Amino acid sequence: MTPPILNNMTFDADGFMPDMDGWSVEMARRLASMDGLGVLDDRQIAVLLHLRASYRRLGAVPALPHVCHLGGFEPDCMTRLFPSAREVWRLAGLPNPGEEAKAYL
Repeated sequence: MTPPILNNMTFDADGFMPDMDGWSVEMARRLASMDGLGVLDDRQIAVLLHLRASYRRLGAVPALPHVCHLGGFEPDCMTRLFPSAREVWRLAGLPNPGEEAKAYL
């Protein structure tokens, strides 16, 4: 299977971006639309931005409820705003977290 391409960005076979520096809010919106999630609202974008900042700071998979807390959102913001943790990770343009971490997403 050929990895998908969006705005000249290639995604791996699991749909994750190998290089998170090519991410943009517009790309997240297009991915959400392509995935049938509709239009991302400002709150969802804020969660994605906080997730990206946490990942950059830690260099690893952050605890998703902790990201909600640091962003000033309710502890279950990920499950309230997105269909799955895997989807929010993908929309945030983060690299493939690996097989073990994906089991927790």
